[in-house]
Amino acid sequence: MTIDLTVSDEVRALAPGFTHVAIEAYGLVNQPSTDATSVLLDEAARRLAERLDGRAPHEDPHMVAWRAAYTAFGAKPSRTRNSAEALAKRALADGGLPRINTLVDVYNAISVAHLIPVGGEDLDHIKGGMRLVRATGTEDFVTMAAGEQAVEHPDAGEVVWCDDEGVTCRRWNWRQGPRTRLTEESVNAIFLLEGMGPDSGVEAAGTELAELLEKFSPGAQLTVHAPERASKRPE
Repeated sequence: MTIDLTVSDEVRALAPGFTHVAIEAYGLVNQPSTDATSVLLDEAARRLAERLDGRAPHEDPHMVAWRAAYTAFGAKPSRTRNSAEALAKRALADGGLPRINTLVDVYNAISVAHLIPVGGEDLDHIKGGMRLVRATGTEDFVTMAAGEQAVEHPDAGEVVWCDDEGVTCRRWNWRQGPRTRLTEESVNAIFLLEGMGPDSGVEAAGTELAELLEKFSPGAQLTVHAPERASKRPE
């Protein structure tokens, strides 16, 4: 099985420097966070601090490019940060990065170490293909509010990931919905690494993520879709 993954012309016009790597993975083994993933997250925070060399995350050139993209579709990047910037701030704070589960810890570590937005979606809960589009404002985004399921709608023009059932992630990679999150029951997933510009480093980050997935889920079947192929079904 290969999932259709498309980026709309409207999004490409908005951010012509956007690129991404997708990793499809089948037969994964997920579990609660372990000592090994905790070490991985701590090492990612160390690598981030070394990369920033005293700067704030939003001052990194890659985050500057992401902030420009967020501003272009009407978001306020200082209030709704892209996922990499938000994680980086947590990594550098006293509390450090959260420990969630093995798969999420692994992709969060890659996101922080490379300062690249990375997300993971449970393929068994994706309906149809995945599309990166500018929202009309009528799409459903099912989330949780005060412990109860609630339905929100993106702003018109907002960049969102969606499938045939609704929005899976708002404001590009700002907030993922619970329907497709990776849980300890997840066995099949797609991981998205997103970059702005030719020097974003998404390919190197994708290679490292694939290696870690093989390490933590021996026997899993992985397919890495390079940037030039990620927006269409491979031949």
